Amino acid sequence: MEKTDLAVLDDIYETILERKRNPRNDSYVCSLLNHEKGFDRILEKIVEESAETIIAAKNGRTDEIVYESCDLLFHLMIMLAEKDIKLNQLIDELKNRQ
Repeated sequence: MEKTDLAVLDDIYETILERKRNPRNDSYVCSLLNHEKGFDRILEKIVEESAETIIAAKNGRTDEIVYESCDLLFHLMIMLAEKDIKLNQLIDELKNRQ
């Protein structure tokens, strides 16, 4: 994996931030950020996607694991954006753990 490949995460995160700043009715991200359940809806999605990732891992199908892991990562990024946590904060923490 090239370092530039990770730029896709930044691009997705920036799109999430843009949806937070400028809500759109046709946006899935906005539907979560502005859900009647509030922040709890985002957390529910993380729990749901975590369970689906675990099941995929248990089943052992690489394509399912990748697919569900992407869903989980996406919803984690929405949660991070909602809490104003930048991706580089996670990178810094991971570097500290090396």
